[in-house]
Amino acid sequence: MVELLVNCAAMLAGLAFLLALYRFFKGPSAADRVVAFDVLTIIAITAIVLVALTERRAIYLDVALIYALLSFLGVIVVARYLERGL
Repeated sequence: MVELLVNCAAMLAGLAFLLALYRFFKGPSAADRVVAFDVLTIIAITAIVLVALTERRAIYLDVALIYALLSFLGVIVVARYLERGL
């Protein structure tokens, strides 16, 4: 049952990834692209966590945490740059 739920979550994450990727390339403004990039990184973190669940490896959770922190910092830097320039 758990494997079925993980597979469903992976399929939904894949669909969300495609939709966010569309917005990233089609976005009319730079702010839309930044938000889409942030969504893409969140979905990638979700994928890493799902892999950690299926492989039963806790080290992947550390990788997901570091990736989340770096992604957060990156989005903050880009948002500040777009708001007023560095």
